[in-house]
Amino acid sequence: MVQHEPQHQNEVGRRVTCFVYVIGSMTPRGYRTYVGWTLDLDRRLSEHNAGTGAKSTRGRCWQLIYAEKLPTRIDAMSREWHLNRNRQLRRQLSLAATVDTDRQPVQT
Repeated sequence: MVQHEPQHQNEVGRRVTCFVYVIGSMTPRGYRTYVGWTLDLDRRLSEHNAGTGAKSTRGRCWQLIYAEKLPTRIDAMSREWHLNRNRQLRRQLSLAATVDTDRQPVQT
């Protein structure tokens, strides 16, 4: 997970550390991803898992599979827009996440 120190300053012209993230969840119909942006990754993932995040994420157990740190909200929103349209990247992230969860512990 990306280490971060959220800066919640809302003054015009000030840089605010933002994050774009991709979360994933296994469903009966396959692996599902969701792309979003936030000022606080840990809080946002907790909201998604508590059912208080975006409506389309409710009722599932989500894990963070990708995150980027960006300097402004505008940059984060723009990057979110591009990630939402990059199905190839989301598919690669999904495959990597499902491989990680399918690995069995090594017996010693």
